[in-house]
Amino acid sequence: MQARQDDIMQVVDLLSRHATVIVHCLEFDEPATGFKPVSMNELVARADLVISLGGDGTLLTSARALVGKNTPLLGINMGRLGFLADVSFAGFESYVEAVIRGRFTVEKRFFIQGEFYEEERLVSTNIALNDIILHSYESTSMIEYEISSGGDLIHIQRSDGVIVTTPTGSTAYAMSGGGPIMHPSLETLAIVPICPHTLSNRPIVLPADQPIDLRLGQGSLDAKVSFDGHSAKLVKGQHRVRITRYPQPVTLLHPEDYDYFQVLRGKLYWSTNY
Repeated sequence: MQARQDDIMQVVDLLSRHATVIVHCLEFDEPATGFKPVSMNELVARADLVISLGGDGTLLTSARALVGKNTPLLGINMGRLGFLADVSFAGFESYVEAVIRGRFTVEKRFFIQGEFYEEERLVSTNIALNDIILHSYESTSMIEYEISSGGDLIHIQRSDGVIVTTPTGSTAYAMSGGGPIMHPSLETLAIVPICPHTLSNRPIVLPADQPIDLRLGQGSLDAKVSFDGHSAKLVKGQHRVRITRYPQPVTLLHPEDYDYFQVLRGKLYWSTNY
């Protein structure tokens, strides 16, 4: 979800009392006023703290831009669920002031990387914080794929696709597909099939230090692989995608009173009196 210019200016005005502020923003319907936007590359190169103003999608974009950096990231939520961007815009002033005074909770979340091979030749590498998804190129057709972990075949499956999710992404698309919610402190990945063509297929949780390999089955229709819903690549029979844990994490900042289970209770309406 994009932030409005007025909302950005409120945050900029507050931060300007304490530090130099630079802004990178998505396209607006009208030219930006009151600040001069910079490129994402310039922001990442200069910033000591990055604040994402939007929903979880905006924070994911910010996190991927910070790959390989130690720059901390704080999310102010203007979207709907806000599992990652957990600071409410309505009360952002007190939280931002607290962060500036050094009062916050630090959390590390790990990325995964997908290496795209064509006939065993590495073609490209992409990074994701939530998930890497192999899915049907034609939305109404199933694909056949085989999936292995640590060199051992797990299964050959027909379905609409498969999600390989981190604990961070376990409350995103994977949760809608019936996958487990994994605490962000776990060093695990989950394999979640999308509408599998067998009732016996269930999500599987694996150690994050074991590589996961995806291949299309013989005679399968073409597919796509996407990274956090972006950077989609066409997958054919001669291709292989290897998914591994990326060595450097992203640093998220939370309010001092941050409680992961409180976030789940609030966003998923647990313990609600009906």
